[in-house]
Amino acid sequence: MKIVYLPLARPTFSMPDAEAIFNASSGMLRSICESASVEMIAPSILLTSPEDLDAFLAKVENPALIIYQCTTFIGSDFVSELIRRFDCLVVVWSLREPSIDGGRLKLNSLTGAFSAANSLLAQGHAFRFLFGNVDEVFLPIKKIVSAVAMRTCLRNLTMGVIGTQPAGFRFGEIDEAVLKDKLGVSVKRIAVSEIIKTASEYRQEDYAEATAELKSRTKGWETLPEEICDKHARLQTAYREFIAKEGINTVASRCWPDFFNEYGTAVCATLSFLNDTGVPTSCETDMGGAISMYIGSTLTGGATYFGDPVAIDDSCNALVFWHCGAGATSLSRKIEGAKIGKHPNRKIGPTMEFGLKEGAVTVMRLGKLKDGFRMMSMKGEALNEPQKFCGTSVAIRPLNGSPTDKINQLVNDGWEPHFVVAYGEITEELRLLCQLLNIDYKEY
Repeated sequence: MKIVYLPLARPTFSMPDAEAIFNASSGMLRSICESASVEMIAPSILLTSPEDLDAFLAKVENPALIIYQCTTFIGSDFVSELIRRFDCLVVVWSLREPSIDGGRLKLNSLTGAFSAANSLLAQGHAFRFLFGNVDEVFLPIKKIVSAVAMRTCLRNLTMGVIGTQPAGFRFGEIDEAVLKDKLGVSVKRIAVSEIIKTASEYRQEDYAEATAELKSRTKGWETLPEEICDKHARLQTAYREFIAKEGINTVASRCWPDFFNEYGTAVCATLSFLNDTGVPTSCETDMGGAISMYIGSTLTGGATYFGDPVAIDDSCNALVFWHCGAGATSLSRKIEGAKIGKHPNRKIGPTMEFGLKEGAVTVMRLGKLKDGFRMMSMKGEALNEPQKFCGTSVAIRPLNGSPTDKINQLVNDGWEPHFVVAYGEITEELRLLCQLLNIDYKEY
C-alpha cells in the first residue's frame, strides 16, 4: 500500500513558512506511515509548478491515498493532474495563516483548498478536506490512513467458513461472488465432519501445545473431565491447521448442534482462543459477523466481542450483549478472570464464563442487503458489570440516547441479531471505509 504526499506551493507567497510546514508535515506523515506499515512516497522539495508535479507523479504507480497539501495558494491546474492519473481518495489539506496582523497574506492556503475541492467534486472524484496545522490534523490523518489500509486488507482477506448456518440463521450466509465483487474477500470452506475427523486422528503429542494453552488461558479448567479437555485440545489444533494451511485471516464457524452431538464437546473455547490470538472468529457461521470482527480487530489492534443484544438492564441503564461462551479471554474483567464452564443448554464444556471488561467501545456490524452491504456503528461505554447470564456478556451504555431508543431503531432498521463490540472509538474510520467501499453507513 502506497500513500503519496504532495506538498504544493507557489513561490510568490512566503516560502520560508511553506518550507517549515513541509518539513513538519513530512516528519508527522512518516511517523504515521511507519506505525501503519505502509509506504510513503514524497518529494524531497516543495512542488511549485504543475510541471514539477507532473514530473513527480510520472514515477508514482497505484497509490491508495494522496495527501494534497496546499502549503500556499495553488490553482486548479495542479489538481487536474491527479484526476487524470489516479482514482484513489484525495485528502485536501489546508493550513492556518501564520499571522493575521494587517500585513501580508503569507500563505492563502485555504483558497487553494477551495479550488482543489471544487475541481474534485466537479469530476466526481472522492476527497476529504482537512484544515489545521500539523498537530491538529495528526489524529484525523491517522484515522484516514487506517481506513484506507483497512480497505486494502479486505481486498486481501481470506475467510474460512466451517460448516453451514444453523436453521433460522441464514442472515449469516453471504453469496461468495457478491463478497468478492463488493469487498474483495475470498472464502475457503471446510465441512464440520472433516474438522472432527482431523481432530480425532491426532496423537497426543500433536495437540500438547493446545492442552497447555487451555491451562494457561483459563481459570477452573481442572473442573472439566479429562476427556473434554482432550477433545478441546484436538479441536483447537484442527482449527489452527486449517487456518494455517489455507492462509485464513478470519473464521465463521458452525457451533451447534454439530459439535455437541457429533463430537461431544463445545467449540466455544476454541473460538475464544482464536479471537485472542489474532484470528477473529464468529460462531453460528455468521460470515458478515466474522468480517465485522476482522474490521474491528484490525482497526483497534485487539480482540473484539461477538454477541446478541438480549436485554436492557435498567439497574445500570445499559444494553446487554451476550453469547454462549466464546468471548476472548483477554476481554474478561480482571476481578473475574477467564473462567471456564459448561454450555447452559447442552451442559457440555468448555465455554467461557465471565463479564467483559469496561472501557470505551464501538458497537458495529457489516450488514447484508439484497445486492450488497451496509454498515452501522454505535458509540458506547462498556460498564464494569459482572456476568449477566451464563456464558459471556457485556453491559453497554450508549453515549447518545437511551438503550430502549437504540433497540427500537436497530430492530426497525432490520439489522441482523449479531453485533460486534470493538474496544475503542473507530466510528470515523468506519465512516470513511464505507465511503471507500461505496456502501451505506449509519451511526446510531
